Amino acid sequence: MLYFRGCTAREKLNSIQQATEKLLDFAGVDYHILDDEKCCGSVLLRTGFLKEAYEQIDKNTEVFKGQTILTSCAGCYKTLKEDYEGLDVIHISQLLNLLIKEGKLDFKHAQLNVTYHDSCHLGRHMEVFDEPREVIESVADLVEMANVRENSLCCGAGGGVKSAYPEIADEMAKARIDQAKDTGCDVLITACPFCKLNLSNDDLEVLDLTEFLMEYGGVDEGE
Repeated sequence: MLYFRGCTAREKLNSIQQATEKLLDFAGVDYHILDDEKCCGSVLLRTGFLKEAYEQIDKNTEVFKGQTILTSCAGCYKTLKEDYEGLDVIHISQLLNLLIKEGKLDFKHAQLNVTYHDSCHLGRHMEVFDEPREVIESVADLVEMANVRENSLCCGAGGGVKSAYPEIADEMAKARIDQAKDTGCDVLITACPFCKLNLSNDDLEVLDLTEFLMEYGGVDEGE
């Protein structure tokens, strides 16, 4: 299995990569990473740089072929599944759910309420709704926001909005954070590093799914 970290987890939010690798190690998953990992091309595709995007896709395909690709990023997952040809791709939320059901990962139940943000790419685009929720419920009590699943609010970071219109991205993030606060939750969880980056704030703890498991799942890092 190739663990494709994605640009955000690789360059900006290394804690997601670290949490993911620890969970894979605990579960005994045989995986490797690329020392010279390149962008999957998602941002180029979503912002209209199609020529450059497909040049990148062609280069990556030569490296990826014949391997199962595990992604941290919802955007990478969508891109590798839909814009590449013939790849076997799985998102970390799906793999974690399988590992829990197979008994390869076991977590303690924490006494806290959490809510979950469906990212656009993983949720309404790829219809991965249940797996992250089942993983979360193996550790804590899930309380849902007003807009969930296919009706989830965008975090504001996707499609180049964060770069081109940062004020709009911030307003969208605030609206989503307010919905999370309305649930009375202790933690806001997402399964997309891009979403975590834009939703992070001073008033509510925001964690990637992997970080949440490492922090609250009772995992003994000394094992």
